[in-house]
Amino acid sequence: MTSASRQNETHKAMFVDLVAMLSATTMQQMGKTINPMTGKTELNLEAAQATIDLLEMIEAKSRGNLDRDEERFIKTSLTTLQMNYVETKAATPAQPPPPETTPPPATPPGDEGKEPRFHKTYG
Repeated sequence: MTSASRQNETHKAMFVDLVAMLSATTMQQMGKTINPMTGKTELNLEAAQATIDLLEMIEAKSRGNLDRDEERFIKTSLTTLQMNYVETKAATPAQPPPPETTPPPATPPGDEGKEPRFHKTYG
């Protein structure tokens, strides 16, 4: 085995490990597996979506540079994760927004009924 073919096999194993690690992390974020640090299942759909997006980016950026097995592995992993995400999201009741912890700012005397000068919205 030449040095280049050994390096190629190493890269292939590292790619498979990366996809498997991100897939396992996503399943944990969807509450499908136990978090080994806490010993509990935890649900974090925002993190799961971000990890799926990361895998989609890796798949897109590596397109044309993967062999057939690597391509099939990442596509199958993504499909499985996406289907689980949709299933988990549909089964999860909507969470009410957390109560505000800070009261709105007081209106200075004489400014009642006036349009505020500055508007901040985060959406």
